[in-house]
Formats: sequence, C-alpha cells, structure tokens
Amino acid sequence: MLRVADSSRPGDDGSLMRLLFVCVGNTCRSQMAEALARNMGHEAASAGTQTLSGSAVAAHSLTVLQEMGVDIDGLFPKSVDDIDAEGWDMIISMGCGVNCPELPIAEDWGLEDPVGSPIKVYRRTRDAIIENLARLSSSPTDA
Repeated sequence: MLRVADSSRPGDDGSLMRLLFVCVGNTCRSQMAEALARNMGHEAASAGTQTLSGSAVAAHSLTVLQEMGVDIDGLFPKSVDDIDAEGWDMIISMGCGVNCPELPIAEDWGLEDPVGSPIKVYRRTRDAIIENLARLSSSPTDA
C-alpha cells in the first residue's frame, strides 16, 4: 500500500495539502497532476481504476513535465487497489467518469484525456492541471 508519509497536518497557511489524483489508466493526466502538485510543495500520489500491469507513464506526459523542469523520478502507474485512501485532504478525479464508491471524490476536474494525442494536447492538459492546483493552493482549507 502506498501511504501518506507524514501524519502531521498541513501548515496553518493552507499552502500544503495531501492530494490523491485518480484516473482510469494512471498513465497521463493523474501522473502529470501528481508530479506538478509535488513540484508546488504538496504531498501527492496518483492511481488508476483500470491500470494495466506493465503499463508505463505516457512519453508525452513526461516530456511536458520535463519542459517545465518538473521532477519525474518515481512516476509509475499504480492501481487504486494499492493506495491507502485514508489521510488525503482531497481526492480528485481527472474527469474520466471514475466511479469509485470506496473513494470520496472531492472534485472532478473534467480534463480531456490526451492519450494518443499530439504533444500540444498534453501541454493544454498540463496547463489546466496547473490552473486547478493554483486554485486549490489559493483556497483556504479545513485541513
């Protein structure tokens, strides 16, 4: 099980959150969200509801992260079955109609799935994730 590393709560300024991003395959959007959130100082993980054994993070996802200097070390597809759903401040669906009754989805970002698309679509998706993360970071939390 992938677990939250630190049991302490985020700072009173609300700047750091524990975020879990859920998608279907966990190869594109949720991987970008995980890396970008970590880059912004959040504790983050991602998982898929139908992750295929032996799958890899989409090459374009890695490329558009590297274009911004975002660390991609440690990114790999994970199943929701391997994730501890406890302790996250927010669980976010990427917009792929994820139906996980055992996971309390707080938001669905409604992002287009870029899989198999040209790199410009991945860049658009990355930029939408950054906008959503900036919104979360500037919003007060109950955490």
